[in-house]
Amino acid sequence: MTKTIRLTQNEVQNFVNVTSKCDFDIDISYNRYVVDAKSFLGVYGLDFRAPLTVSYNGYNEEFEELLRKYAIAC
Repeated sequence: MTKTIRLTQNEVQNFVNVTSKCDFDIDISYNRYVVDAKSFLGVYGLDFRAPLTVSYNGYNEEFEELLRKYAIAC
C-alpha cells in the first residue's frame, strides 16, 4: 500500500514510535530518497516542505490511524 502524508519536524518522534511497533517493513520517501520509517534519523532527514510517500505491506490499527491523521488529499 502507498499513502501520502505530510509531517512536521515536531511530529517525527511520534511517527517513528508508532511505526516501530509494526511487525512489517515501512518505507517513507521523498523524490528519490527512500528511508526506513522506523529510523528517527532517516525520517528526520527528509524534506518536510513536500508530501511524503509511505509504502508498506501489513496492517496495524494504530499505524492506520496515524496515517489518517497525517494524510493529505492528492
